[in-house]
Amino acid sequence: MYTLLTILIVVVCVFLTLIVLVQNSKGGGLAANFSASNQIMGVRKTADFLEKATWTLAGSLIVLCIMAALILPSSGVANVSRSILDSQIENVADPATMPSFPTTTLPTLPAQEQEN
Repeated sequence: MYTLLTILIVVVCVFLTLIVLVQNSKGGGLAANFSASNQIMGVRKTADFLEKATWTLAGSLIVLCIMAALILPSSGVANVSRSILDSQIENVADPATMPSFPTTTLPTLPAQEQEN
Protein backbone atom coordinates (compact mmCIF):
# COMPACT_ATOMS: atom_id res chain seq x y z
CA MET A 1 0.00 0.00 0.00
CA TYR A 2 2.85 2.34 0.86
CA THR A 3 4.51 1.63 -2.49
CA LEU A 4 1.26 2.39 -4.32
CA LEU A 5 0.94 5.72 -2.50
CA THR A 6 4.54 6.56 -3.32
CA ILE A 7 3.95 5.87 -7.00
CA LEU A 8 0.78 7.99 -6.95
CA ILE A 9 2.67 10.85 -5.28
CA VAL A 10 5.34 10.77 -7.99
CA VAL A 11 2.71 10.73 -10.76
CA VAL A 12 0.81 13.64 -9.20
CA CYS A 13 4.08 15.59 -8.84
CA VAL A 14 4.91 15.07 -12.51
CA PHE A 15 1.44 16.19 -13.62
CA LEU A 16 1.53 19.18 -11.28
CA THR A 17 4.91 20.22 -12.66
CA LEU A 18 3.66 19.98 -16.23
CA ILE A 19 0.46 21.93 -15.48
CA VAL A 20 2.41 24.70 -13.75
CA LEU A 21 4.93 24.92 -16.59
CA VAL A 22 2.13 25.22 -19.17
CA GLN A 23 0.63 28.22 -17.39
CA ASN A 24 1.87 31.73 -18.04
CA SER A 25 2.20 34.10 -15.11
CA LYS A 26 0.49 36.85 -17.12
CA GLY A 27 -2.55 34.77 -17.96
CA GLY A 28 -1.51 33.65 -21.45
CA GLY A 29 0.06 30.24 -21.14
CA LEU A 30 -1.50 27.41 -23.08
CA ALA A 31 -4.44 29.54 -24.18
CA ALA A 32 -2.14 31.98 -26.04
CA ASN A 33 -0.80 29.18 -28.24
CA PHE A 34 -4.25 28.05 -29.37
CA SER A 35 -5.77 31.27 -30.63
CA ALA A 36 -7.50 29.44 -33.49
CA SER A 37 -9.39 27.20 -31.09
CA ASN A 38 -11.29 30.07 -29.48
CA GLN A 39 -14.43 28.85 -31.19
CA ILE A 40 -14.28 25.51 -29.36
CA MET A 41 -13.04 26.24 -25.87
CA GLY A 42 -12.13 29.88 -25.54
CA VAL A 43 -9.14 31.49 -23.85
CA ARG A 44 -10.80 31.98 -20.49
CA LYS A 45 -12.02 28.39 -20.26
CA THR A 46 -8.51 27.06 -20.86
CA ALA A 47 -7.11 29.25 -18.08
CA ASP A 48 -9.94 28.15 -15.76
CA PHE A 49 -9.24 24.49 -16.53
CA LEU A 50 -5.52 24.88 -15.83
CA GLU A 51 -6.20 26.69 -12.56
CA LYS A 52 -8.69 24.04 -11.41
CA ALA A 53 -6.29 21.28 -12.41
CA THR A 54 -3.49 22.93 -10.43
CA TRP A 55 -5.58 23.23 -7.27
CA THR A 56 -6.93 19.69 -7.65
CA LEU A 57 -3.47 18.20 -8.08
CA ALA A 58 -2.06 20.23 -5.20
CA GLY A 59 -4.88 19.10 -2.91
CA SER A 60 -4.51 15.48 -3.94
CA LEU A 61 -0.75 15.69 -3.34
CA ILE A 62 -1.33 16.93 0.21
CA VAL A 63 -3.88 14.17 0.90
CA LEU A 64 -1.61 11.48 -0.54
CA CYS A 65 1.36 12.69 1.52
CA ILE A 66 -0.69 12.65 4.73
CA MET A 67 -1.97 9.15 3.93
CA ALA A 68 1.57 7.95 3.22
CA ALA A 69 2.79 9.38 6.52
CA LEU A 70 0.00 7.62 8.40
CA ILE A 71 0.73 4.19 6.95
CA LEU A 72 4.52 4.50 6.94
CA PRO A 73 6.10 1.08 7.53
CA SER A 74 7.22 0.63 11.12
CA SER A 75 10.63 -0.70 10.08
CA GLY A 76 11.84 2.70 9.02
CA VAL A 77 15.33 4.14 9.31
CA ALA A 78 14.55 5.86 12.61
CA ASN A 79 13.78 2.54 14.29
CA VAL A 80 16.97 0.94 12.99
CA SER A 81 19.19 3.73 14.26
CA ARG A 82 17.32 3.78 17.56
CA SER A 83 17.90 0.04 18.06
CA ILE A 84 21.63 0.42 17.29
CA LEU A 85 21.85 3.24 19.81
CA ASP A 86 19.96 1.17 22.40
CA SER A 87 22.33 -1.77 21.93
CA GLN A 88 25.35 0.52 22.38
CA ILE A 89 23.88 1.93 25.59
CA GLU A 90 23.20 -1.56 26.94
CA ASN A 91 26.78 -2.69 26.19
CA VAL A 92 28.46 0.18 28.01
CA ALA A 93 30.79 -1.05 30.76
CA ASP A 94 30.32 0.03 34.35
CA PRO A 95 32.90 2.71 35.27
CA ALA A 96 33.52 1.04 38.64
CA THR A 97 34.74 -2.13 36.94
CA MET A 98 37.06 -0.32 34.57
CA PRO A 99 40.77 -0.81 35.32
CA SER A 100 42.54 2.20 36.66
CA PHE A 101 45.56 3.34 34.73
CA PRO A 102 48.55 4.74 36.60
CA THR A 103 49.05 8.43 36.23
CA THR A 104 52.41 10.08 36.19
CA THR A 105 53.19 13.57 37.26
CA LEU A 106 55.67 15.75 35.49
CA PRO A 107 58.69 16.77 37.53
CA THR A 108 58.53 20.32 38.73
CA LEU A 109 61.21 22.70 37.59
CA PRO A 110 63.01 25.00 39.95
CA ALA A 111 61.75 28.57 40.03
CA GLN A 112 64.81 29.87 38.15
CA GLU A 113 64.25 27.65 35.10
CA GLN A 114 60.54 28.48 34.89
CA GLU A 115 61.29 32.20 34.35
CA ASN A 116 63.34 31.53 31.20
